[in-house]
Amino acid sequence: MADLDVDLLVIGSGPAAVAALGAFRAARPDGVVALVTDDDRPPYDRPPLSKDFLRGETDEGDLLTAPATAYATDLHLDLRLRTRVDALDAAQRLARTADATVRYGTALLATGSEPVRLPVPGGDRVRTRYLRSAHDGRALRDAAAGAGSAVVIGSGLIGCEAAVSLALRGLRVTVVGREDVPQAARLGDEVGGRLLGWLREAGVDVRGGAGVSAIEHGDAGSRVRSTTAPRSRATSCWRRPGWRSAASLAAMAGAAMHGHRVVTDASMRTSLPHLLAAGDVAHALNTAAGRHLSVEHWGDAEGMGEVAGSTAAGGTSTWDAVPGFWSEIGERVLQQHAWGDGHDEIRFVGHGGDAFAAWYGRAGRTVGVVTHAADDEYERGEALVRDGAPLPG
Repeated sequence: MADLDVDLLVIGSGPAAVAALGAFRAARPDGVVALVTDDDRPPYDRPPLSKDFLRGETDEGDLLTAPATAYATDLHLDLRLRTRVDALDAAQRLARTADATVRYGTALLATGSEPVRLPVPGGDRVRTRYLRSAHDGRALRDAAAGAGSAVVIGSGLIGCEAAVSLALRGLRVTVVGREDVPQAARLGDEVGGRLLGWLREAGVDVRGGAGVSAIEHGDAGSRVRSTTAPRSRATSCWRRPGWRSAASLAAMAGAAMHGHRVVTDASMRTSLPHLLAAGDVAHALNTAAGRHLSVEHWGDAEGMGEVAGSTAAGGTSTWDAVPGFWSEIGERVLQQHAWGDGHDEIRFVGHGGDAFAAWYGRAGRTVGVVTHAADDEYERGEALVRDGAPLPG
């Protein structure tokens, strides 16, 4: 006998989960819904954690997507925090936690991604901080308040955001990254060079082409030992981790997988009946692209979640949006529309001053655009990517 019987069980509390709840509730006002998350807070926005929240400009209450009371009073759902689903039985439609069994009509896996810990000596010490949750964000912000310097390991976009935010707080910041310039492999040398310039303008010391062999912790602070560069000293060490999809539940249940992600169709259905997946955890068919994509952007997780919520309610929505992101690095905003699964050509176009557009092509067709201070090109790029138009000059 199940302890809880629901029409929709949502596992996770990120953007895909919240969007799915809204879409499902709009179509099925009387459906019984439960959301189970191992987080200790109701659903909240994570993008500010590396930006205005880290800078101390906003607080935790500003992160909440809705007041905690709204989930019971407005969405009429059972919200269970600090609760992990340990197993799924797809045949019986049962989910098991440490202290309950939930029988569901449909389950949605929206667990997002989990950090990959740095596999070097000192990488698991408490002063090596990772950033995924609001709890992590609070710990990092508190540590920054008492630190004179910080080392950010990794030059991904979130790492760049956090590095500039820490520098704006007055810390001496060093970024250690494997690429000579940030994001060169993903966005190209021209865009990477702009990112490098933005970091240096903010006073960030960037050590490119450098791996990390150890993090040495002492009473006076920490030192990051690089494989190719001198050691960097810091009173606070922050690691922008690599990420992997938290899809182990689906894998153990027998769902078809693509690496660490769950394979879904365009309606977010997995290979198992009555089990959906959306957001970072999904390798989902995009009908406009005509192929499966793995996407790690907040807005796209929301879009997939809306499709999943509609599917759970009996709708026929499909995912056909061109993926994209915004990254706020200090006062600058980098924007992208792209399929994100490869290119063989880049055309960089300056638009005067700091503005630019970088166009990405594959076999002569437009597959992406990245812009700064060129909103018209950003908007035009979405249509060119969707249509597979010739690469602009």
